[in-house]
Amino acid sequence: MKSPMVTVIVPCRNEERFIAGCLDSILASTYPREALEVLVVDGRSDDGTRSVLADYIARHPTVRMLDNPRRIQPAALNIGIGAARGEILVRMDAHVVYPPNYITDLVAALLETGAGNVGGVLVTVPANETAIARAIAVAMSHPFGVGNSLFRIGVKKPQWVDTVAFFCCRRETFERVGLFDEAALDEDSEFNTRLIQSGGRILLVPNVVCHYFARASLRQIARMAYQYGYSKPFVIRKLGHVTPRQLVPPGFVLALAATAVLSPLGEAARLLLATTVAVYLLPVLACSLSIWRKTGWRTAAALALVFPVLHLSYGFGFLKCALQLALGSGRRARQVELPLSR
Repeated sequence: MKSPMVTVIVPCRNEERFIAGCLDSILASTYPREALEVLVVDGRSDDGTRSVLADYIARHPTVRMLDNPRRIQPAALNIGIGAARGEILVRMDAHVVYPPNYITDLVAALLETGAGNVGGVLVTVPANETAIARAIAVAMSHPFGVGNSLFRIGVKKPQWVDTVAFFCCRRETFERVGLFDEAALDEDSEFNTRLIQSGGRILLVPNVVCHYFARASLRQIARMAYQYGYSKPFVIRKLGHVTPRQLVPPGFVLALAATAVLSPLGEAARLLLATTVAVYLLPVLACSLSIWRKTGWRTAAALALVFPVLHLSYGFGFLKCALQLALGSGRRARQVELPLSR
């Protein structure tokens, strides 16, 4: 059978370090080259990204570049969808290296199962060799760090899930469900929620594994987690959908703040604060100690710092947005530039 035309959409901005490795892995795909086009939607990069892209475009007719003047991910995706020639569209991020079977196996799963969206497992690797970067990579793939986000922690067999990292969809899915919300800060989960509410299903395929380079510093991971947390109340208000893992970090931050405020009132209140802190810190320390032999004490110590930064930033962002919406002063947060959006 003739392979369906596939359009790969790669949103990027200032990805000079990673875009070549990403494109090399895409071009090494086992999917038939004559049925593949790659659209890199660049958010007006001001590093060396466009120079790298120019070289690939000159050597590979399969690759094209599109301009994204808004410089945000959902806008890049919508530009790519509008320009795509394929009947199947696959999002592939510039911060990721993909195996040769990635496109082939996702397309096969999409066609065989009737899923509305198909994705693979995201293995998080450190951005560099510092202890903080290694600890961030561990936290972003650990159940204590990301809950039951199955595309991050992995599964042993194909499983229907509530979201996946990227997408592999038929073009008609976007015609039916709509494009990405360009005001959303977490466009993946917002789109996938709409897809499920329209009757579609999302399949996570365990044999499709790609490697994602995580953020390198505490400031970057805090900003990313805050952005994710801040976006959730908008999606909840818009679509009326929430999952338990989205509520755990804000619940912890709220409990911590409440017990801290009450602590001057007496011994019982101070004991309640200490208990709240201990209930959180004990699993943090247990998780950190569990990786000590494998990663060394520096990474284990860094992980004990990364977990609170990740959870507190997400929870604070969630509660801030929820409070603004409750007071009628909520507004869409300014989108951050693409490299810090995932």
